[in-house]
Amino acid sequence: MSPHLFARARSRAALIALLAISIIVSACAPAAAPAPTTAPRQPGYTAPQPSNPVARATYAPAAPTSAPVMQPTASSAQSANSPPVISAPQLPQQPPASNQQCCPPIFPSPTPWSSNNDRGYPSYPFISTQVDHLSTFGMDVDTASYTQMRDYINNGQLPPPDLVRVEEYLNFFNMEYPSPESGAFSINLEGAPSPFGGEGSWLLKVGIQGKRIADWQRKDALLTFVIDVSGSMSEDGKLDMVKYGLTRLVDRLKPSDRVAIVAFTDTAWVVLGPTSIENRSSILDAINSLSPMNSTNTEAGLHLGYDIAYRNYRDDAINRVILCTDGQANVGNTNPETLAAYAHDYYGRGVYLSTVGVGHGDYNDRFLQTLADKGNGNYSFLDSSDAADRIFSQDLNGTLQTIAKDAKIQVDFNSNTVSAYRLMGYEKRALANQDFRNNAVDAGEVGAGQNVTALYELKFNSETSDDALVVRVRYEDPDTHAIEEIDQPFKRSDFQQAFGRTSPRFQLAADVAQYAQLLRRDPWTQSQRMQDVLALAYIVQHQLPFDNDVNEFVQLVQRASSLMD
Repeated sequence: MSPHLFARARSRAALIALLAISIIVSACAPAAAPAPTTAPRQPGYTAPQPSNPVARATYAPAAPTSAPVMQPTASSAQSANSPPVISAPQLPQQPPASNQQCCPPIFPSPTPWSSNNDRGYPSYPFISTQVDHLSTFGMDVDTASYTQMRDYINNGQLPPPDLVRVEEYLNFFNMEYPSPESGAFSINLEGAPSPFGGEGSWLLKVGIQGKRIADWQRKDALLTFVIDVSGSMSEDGKLDMVKYGLTRLVDRLKPSDRVAIVAFTDTAWVVLGPTSIENRSSILDAINSLSPMNSTNTEAGLHLGYDIAYRNYRDDAINRVILCTDGQANVGNTNPETLAAYAHDYYGRGVYLSTVGVGHGDYNDRFLQTLADKGNGNYSFLDSSDAADRIFSQDLNGTLQTIAKDAKIQVDFNSNTVSAYRLMGYEKRALANQDFRNNAVDAGEVGAGQNVTALYELKFNSETSDDALVVRVRYEDPDTHAIEEIDQPFKRSDFQQAFGRTSPRFQLAADVAQYAQLLRRDPWTQSQRMQDVLALAYIVQHQLPFDNDVNEFVQLVQRASSLMD
């Protein structure tokens, strides 16, 4: 044998020996600790606490090898443009005992898109009903995310994915749910096969309608407007839109209502003390006197606004502070959590906070959203005079008068019928299951006439019973402080067998949710197309030709489709 061949043979023998030794050592070594499944927390987000160690993991864990994985996979028979078929998981026959550290209860999300909404909330994955058959969240009636999207699209841009919140897209639309016969809410359920999720995918729409009240039935209102008049409010007519909205509101208020106005830049000052609407000219003069200047001290504005609202508090009236700003706080305390804690403290004293955002670019969405959530009020966004009309005039009673405090929804799925479910949106409203009946837990506030829509994607077992699920709603009456709970069952036979047989509003909800998920680059939609959303939007428009919001939605989808090409 030549020296070269001999040396090569010796090297191979050495490598084989080293490999054998490493295998033996690794086999004898203790097992490595599993990788943590907790996803990084997003700024301003607190994950719900599980009711037991296996009740619920975090929203997007890494996939352990023992977990049943539900991944979107394209069938070999599918074309490149077909919706993905999601393979059914091998579910355990019996739920694991509470003291077992078994397979995690949620199916990991598919691989995120390269530009996923890293600063937003991670999407819900599919959850096995064998391990967790309850889905619990607080109600949300905000619409700012949809209006911000409209502003971006109309300016030739796609919205940043982290600004897309699916529930706020759904709740922007009037779903025409019937009013409750008694109490604060009616529960309205509808289900059918999904037009987007592939074979075996079904949709469930949960619709909650708040009771409507006439203008004369509304309580007297004591409104304290806290208006940002910093230099940035001069851009794009921001302050002019706010002034227009306030003028429209004055036209809708009752003689027994009162308005106060606080302005803030580096400091804050009282522009108008609490004034009856009977002195309309004085209020309009104060509104028209506002002009932009200097920096933004939101802390000073809120402190002074709350001080006025609390000193003039009436137990039998609506006491609300309404903050109007582009959210670019740069003077004083700018920490959203600190200011949110301040808002929450005054909510405990009976003063609600609503926020109205205006502008884009450096606009601080998370700041205003956090303030409204902690102040238990609505979060709206102004992008036009039409939006001002809607917020300050058309939806005035819903904006002002709360009909339910700490309102929560819990969907109880029958694991014999439903194998897995995925909630679209409401990630920031997630609650631990055991907190549904915990009256100390903060949830959502709902105004008069407002509706709430939630959409689930479901997988059914091959052999099912007729009982599919029960939806429960729990809330506190803001006047009597009594706790109310209502429920509504929904059977497997209640689901329509064809999507085309559903109501136009159901089809609208399905299309709007898909549109939002595509814009936020939701990993469950990465193989789907905006053109399919547009095709369904045309069908809905044909069925609802006189709905201006639907007609506008079609135009927005058209523009978004061209921007995504």
